[in-house]
Order: sequence, then C-alpha cells, then structure tokens
Amino acid sequence: MSLRKRLTFLSSTMMGGILLVFGLAVYLLVNYLLLKQVDDMLQAAADDIVGVMQVNSIGELNILSLPPLDINSNVVVQVWDTNGSLKSATSSIGILGEPLDPIGLQAGTNIYNETVLGGSHLRVLSTPLYFGNHPIGVLQVASIMTVVDTARNDLIFILLITAIGAAFLAGLGSWIVIGRALSPLQIITETTDQMNRADDLSRRIPYDGAQEDEMGSLINSFNQTLERLETLFTSQQRFLADVSHELRTPLTVIKGNVDLMRRMKSLDKESLNSIDQEASRLTRMVVGLLLLTQADSGKLPLNMTAVALDELIVEVFQEMRVLAGDKVVIKISEIDQLQVLGDRDRLKQVLLNLVANAIQYTPQDGEIYLSLAKVGDQTRIIVRDTGPGISADDLPHIFERFYRAEKSRTRSKLTGFGLGLSIAQWIIENHNGKITVESKEGKGTTFVIWIPLAV
Repeated sequence: MSLRKRLTFLSSTMMGGILLVFGLAVYLLVNYLLLKQVDDMLQAAADDIVGVMQVNSIGELNILSLPPLDINSNVVVQVWDTNGSLKSATSSIGILGEPLDPIGLQAGTNIYNETVLGGSHLRVLSTPLYFGNHPIGVLQVASIMTVVDTARNDLIFILLITAIGAAFLAGLGSWIVIGRALSPLQIITETTDQMNRADDLSRRIPYDGAQEDEMGSLINSFNQTLERLETLFTSQQRFLADVSHELRTPLTVIKGNVDLMRRMKSLDKESLNSIDQEASRLTRMVVGLLLLTQADSGKLPLNMTAVALDELIVEVFQEMRVLAGDKVVIKISEIDQLQVLGDRDRLKQVLLNLVANAIQYTPQDGEIYLSLAKVGDQTRIIVRDTGPGISADDLPHIFERFYRAEKSRTRSKLTGFGLGLSIAQWIIENHNGKITVESKEGKGTTFVIWIPLAV
C-alpha cells in the first residue's frame, strides 16, 4: 500500500473514531434527557393520582375515579391492592389482570422499569401506597415509548449517516491534500530516475512551495546533496584525467629512453639520467597522492607539540639558500620568537614547498623574502617572491589538485604535479589556520600563513 493510501486510511479512520465517540456521547445525552422527561411526567401523574385516593375505615383503597390527568393518551395507569387485585385502571387499557410491571409490584419502593405489554414498549413507574406504616397497594403509571424509540432510532440513523459521510469526505479531502503534499516526493523519484538513466548529476528538484516547511527543507537538503555529489564527481573525473595525464608524460619519457638504448644496444648516460628524473617525479607524485588520500580519509595523524617558528624559519632559510645557489637571493626580512602548537615536520614541509616554488618561478637574480611576526593572537608567516606572478583568472584555483597556472608559469622538469599547494592548505587548515595568496602579473607572488599562537 502506498504512503498516500496509508495516510488517507489513517486520516479517515481517525475521523471515524472521533465521530463514533462524539455520536455515542450525543446518543447517551439525548437518551438521558428523553428518559428524564418521561420519568418526570410519570412522577407528576403518580402524584396527581395519589392526591385523590381514599382509604376506608378498614384500610382498603377506594378509588372513586382517576383524576383528569394533564397528560397525553400515551400514559396508562393501574392501581393494585395488597392482595394482587386490580382496583382501577385507565380506560385506554381497560381492566386487565396482568400488571404493567410484575417486578414493580414486589419491589416495595419507587422503581422505574421498561417492559413490553401487548406488543407495546412501556416505561413503568411503580409506587407503593401506604396507610400509616402499612402497605395498602401499588400504583403503576406507564408511558408508551413509541415516540422515544422513534427518536432514538432516528438519532442513531442520523449519527451513522453523518459519520459515514464525514469519514468519506475526510478521506476524499485527505486524498487530495496528501496527494498535493506528497507530490514533491514523486518529483524527487522521477528526477532521481532520470539522473540514474542519464548519469546526469546536474539536475535539480524543482519546488514552488514554502522553503521553510518540512518538504521544502527536504528538497533543499536533497539539492545540496546533489550539488555536492556533482562537485565531487566532477572533481573525481578531473582528478583522474589529471593523474592520467601526469602519469603519461614521465612514462612516455621513460619508454622513449628505453627504446633508444635498446636500438643503440648500449647504455646512454643522458638517457639513464632522464629515466631517473622521471622515476623521481613519479615517486613524488605517488607520495603526494597517498598523503592526500590519507588526509581525506582522516588517517593522516599530526604530531602536535610546541614548535618554535623562529627556529623553523631559520632552518628552512639555511636549507633553501643552498638549493637556490646563485640563481636568487633569499632574505629574512622580519623574525620574532613565536611558538605554536603543531606538527613541526608538516609545517616545515609547507615552508619548503612554498620556498621551492618561489625559487623555481623566480627569474635569475630575483629575490625571495621570509618573515615571521605576531599579529594579535596569530602568527603570520610570509613567503614573497619577485617572480612573474599569477594571473587573476588562475589565482582562485591554485590550491586545487593538479591545477597549473600555465599562462604565467611554464612547466619544467622541476615543476611539481599540482599537489604541493593542496597538501600545504590541508596541513595549515588542520592547524586551525589558513593560507592565502596575493599576486599580480609581473610583480611577484605573496603567500601568507596564519596560525594561532600557542596558549
């Protein structure tokens, strides 16, 4: 059974149950009021009759005649003595030997009871009659319940028809309202089926209703999930394409050099050096990929200890000055004694990567500046070069994996594989910091690292 049918059935059932309870309460109330009205009428008639009764000197009932009662023809009366003899009765039933209520004759107290006499449904009031403390007879006053029974039956019929009609209308209304409320679910299903058939994650679920209700929140969440899936899927496709491209280049070089040496039937030193360089590139790429995979899966632990950044900056400066040789000049423009809580090896990896990139892209006789300063409760590390800079179009993408700003930085054998800056960004962000970049073409590039000071 569909959700729409289940909800409609539940709604109709609840409505029917509510109407059933309400109808029962109405029936009991009306029945009580009708019986009370009949009982009051019988009691009034009995009081009138008792008022005209006489008793002779030996204590026998003497009914000259029943009084003219202010009642309708549905009321009948019998007067019985203690010997079980009928002393008087209304003319509507005549003198019958059968009492209106046999039980009431023996009750000894006022009692209301319902009986059937001659095919007629009666409600009977039996009242014992006393002379002093001695019982002398029983008065029975009855009302024919035809009108009350008819009212009861009509009321039951009306309540039943009303309950059935209301339940039907509730079911119909629920079917329509629930159908409209659940229509976005059908749209979600159809959109999902279309995406599955067409492998198209660019589709979004349309929704014109209120964005704040449950359905609007569900569709918004679903669309956000689709957007993230599309982004991840697109990134994965681009990532695989970039990896394939990066693998193909060194593998092509290695295969070409191997084929060359095979044709020459001798080992060529230049070819072996080229193979070694390309193998090293492949190794670095694989190491970077494994590092990022561990980072994404949360399996790359960071050994967080107190790190003296001034010592780390000097250490990086000394190592990279040797690498730069006579090509560029590396300077420390500002340094302060600061400590942060972090992984020293990973922070050094970030600095080495930034400085190595600066050396790579800065032209001959260029300059690279390192600085370390305190700004508020943050440490600020700056790596600035005087290289060709990065174009405004490429600048927002340089932290993406395998992205290359080819317009401003040409590829060379020492060029990375587009993973270094992605790794650097992950490391800094997991130190509760951030890394930013500013660059203008022809005026150099500046990387700024912010890390909270150790408390």
